[in-house]
Amino acid sequence: MDEVEVVVAHSERATLRVGDVFLKVDADRARMNAEVELMALAPVPTPRVLWHRPPALALAALPGAPLGRFGEPSTASPRAWAAAGAAIRTLHEAPVPARRGQAGREPAALAAELDDECARLVASGVLPASLVARNRRVAEAALRPWTPAFTHGDLQIAHVFLDGDDEVTGVIDWSEAGSGDALHDLATFTLGHEEHLADLLAGYGTDADVDLDVIRAWWSLRSLLVVRWLAEHGFDPFMPGAEVDVLKARM
Repeated sequence: MDEVEVVVAHSERATLRVGDVFLKVDADRARMNAEVELMALAPVPTPRVLWHRPPALALAALPGAPLGRFGEPSTASPRAWAAAGAAIRTLHEAPVPARRGQAGREPAALAAELDDECARLVASGVLPASLVARNRRVAEAALRPWTPAFTHGDLQIAHVFLDGDDEVTGVIDWSEAGSGDALHDLATFTLGHEEHLADLLAGYGTDADVDLDVIRAWWSLRSLLVVRWLAEHGFDPFMPGAEVDVLKARM
């Protein structure tokens, strides 16, 4: 008999797995509707929609296995990372959707949010002031104009599935997808896995306009923005290889 596995659960959304079916429940029905629409538009493999009855969405499991897990060393080969890079490039070159995604926040608004969050981190004692200040300076490079691309918005390595070393079988979790900064996706994918950035870019294409300083800036920016939220929602940003270690690496 299949058991119910809680994949992720917090106040905004939850994902359960029963056998080969994933059931997503999202409090924001508009976000779930957009996820279904953007999966249909994406030029890369996505999970098959079994049924969609807001606020719930049932998806078929993908073949293969995720490239890795955040906070854990990746055992995937350079060839597998390159295959993921090629799939991401295909996504970024697709027609840009009308919806603005998580990677599409305006630089000025993002800077204001970042400054507020940095102040909270220091005032609450969650992180040392010197660590926050150094990463805030690094993050500045991400706060610049960018050319809109079709972005996933939450492109963690656990969201890309491969069969073997070179076949991407699907990309999951499109709730944050939309128009945005392509380098946000590349940075999210390599967060905590900096040693695989060159392999990813080998597949993404050396002809692409990829500024490594901006990718490093997104590592700092993303980590600063989520540390407090993660701690308040039952996750551990202080575990080895997680967000706090990413911030310390910039020191």
